[in-house]
Amino acid sequence: MNKSMYSLIEKYMYDCMKDAAHDPEHIFRVLYQSLHIASKRQERIDYNVLIASCLLHDIGREEQFKNDTICHAQFGGNMAKKYLLKIHWSEKDAEHVNQCISSHRFRGNNIPETIEAKILFDSDKLDVIGCLGIARTLMYEGHVGDNIYTLQNEEIYIGNDRDVINKQETFVIEYNKKLKNLYEKFYTEEAKEIVGKYKKYAEMFYDKLIEQINETYRSKNLLNEIITAADGNAS
Repeated sequence: MNKSMYSLIEKYMYDCMKDAAHDPEHIFRVLYQSLHIASKRQERIDYNVLIASCLLHDIGREEQFKNDTICHAQFGGNMAKKYLLKIHWSEKDAEHVNQCISSHRFRGNNIPETIEAKILFDSDKLDVIGCLGIARTLMYEGHVGDNIYTLQNEEIYIGNDRDVINKQETFVIEYNKKLKNLYEKFYTEEAKEIVGKYKKYAEMFYDKLIEQINETYRSKNLLNEIITAADGNAS
């Protein structure tokens, strides 16, 4: 990919990205991670397809925010294909990029099939785990108005399958529903070698977060004692 083509695709990415949790720096981290993984592989990598797929993999996010029934991966894949055809890419390569983007979503039904698609999937997931993943998730939850946690029966609620129906969401639910389960689903050996230390970072943060939250409730009963005492004095 020459410089002028890269600049065209990069500019289109900048024009499409509106989400702080999926900002251009997320895109570049995914791109650089992908190039690192690709450089370790023995098979031939189509770098034109890989670079374009990385740059454009989240351009469908805005449409998903407008309508949560839309899958940003599938929508973005189609957007990317149309744009690449517009700037004179071949049908074959544009469709390959479409397939890479359409299959990069963890919760999606499309399975990445080509090595370029698998590298994109893994690199995007590496940016969702560890400390970065927690930071980005908290930003996203704040953007859509979700809380860090809720209580149920006076305990921090970690969620269950009914939350999908009720559309209840917090960071704690998201961590237990998604973030802590990401570490097994990787396709490349290069990514699998990275995930171990990232997992330790995330588990340490989450455990300390829950510990600190629980500590703040240790004096909850004092409130009732003070109010009860005040009512007694007033009578």
